[in-house]
Amino acid sequence: MASPKVFITGSSGYIGGDGLYTIANAHPNWQLSALVRSQEKAKQVKAQYPSIRIVHGDLDSSDIIEEEVKNADIVFHFADCDHVAAAQAIAKGSEHHTAERPLWLIHTSGTGILTVEDQRAKSYGIERPKEYNDWEGVSELVNLPEDAFHRNVDEIIINAGKRDPASVRTAVVCPPCIYGPGRGPCNQKSIQAYLLASSVLKHGKGFLVGKGENVWHQVHVRDLSNVYEALGAAAAEGGGKATWNNEGYYLAENGSFVWGDIQRKVAEEAFAQGFIKSPEAKSLNDVQITEILSVGLYAWGSNSRGHSIRARKLFGWEPKEPKLIDLIPEIVSLEAKDLGLK
Repeated sequence: MASPKVFITGSSGYIGGDGLYTIANAHPNWQLSALVRSQEKAKQVKAQYPSIRIVHGDLDSSDIIEEEVKNADIVFHFADCDHVAAAQAIAKGSEHHTAERPLWLIHTSGTGILTVEDQRAKSYGIERPKEYNDWEGVSELVNLPEDAFHRNVDEIIINAGKRDPASVRTAVVCPPCIYGPGRGPCNQKSIQAYLLASSVLKHGKGFLVGKGENVWHQVHVRDLSNVYEALGAAAAEGGGKATWNNEGYYLAENGSFVWGDIQRKVAEEAFAQGFIKSPEAKSLNDVQITEILSVGLYAWGSNSRGHSIRARKLFGWEPKEPKLIDLIPEIVSLEAKDLGLK
């Protein structure tokens, strides 16, 4: 595939913006098209990437998405991993492909899908021992229970590949807690740790979700983008060293962390920078956390433990960026600035 046609959703978002940066810089000859929902965002994308073709529409523009997927060789679906209609339109577009001209479909999920035990038990701030991996444990990931977060959309994409594996080759990239400054044209900021810092600043004091013993994995956005680029490069080679479909599920992480450590560090930093009166992080119950942020229990109190072996083994992916805890000072500073406290 000398110069593949590549269709991208979510280019104005955090993950997609950084993914686009990496892909466009690594492959200047690729024919890139990006779905963009507003004229303002389209201008920002076009300013950074003058040769990109803008496709005007949003995730509900099913006919437009289907047509773009039909005409593309490679699709990067970076946008909302819970948007059913967009996934259905992508799956419909994939039906136009043949074994002679397959579609390489790279979809973004998220390791919220691994929080299913906490979700069911409604217990937060405790450590759960269950750990997943994408190598010998890959079949478990492509067959997670229906009530897991993001699973309904994962299934639409996975089933598109099952319908005709020779014509549609799928890879699901499933990142954990993402952090670090993005390099995209619009949104350059992540959510989980940033909402925590913002919430501590607004609340005026540090806090723990229950005991703060729950564990997640982490990835810097720039390391994550390298996974997408490696999969895109493999697709352009007709599959390359990557695995697809039943073995096309990629966790992308750079080690684990305990949320209580991050919660304490945020409190210490907010205090050190002069925004709160004490460096202490006090344990709060479920009701108190939900009052601070409606999704706080899930965002900061659940367990999501998934080891990424596949990208490391198959194409030598090696995360190099700093860990989340090392960036807490700048995250607190950024949130303070955005709240007008600086």
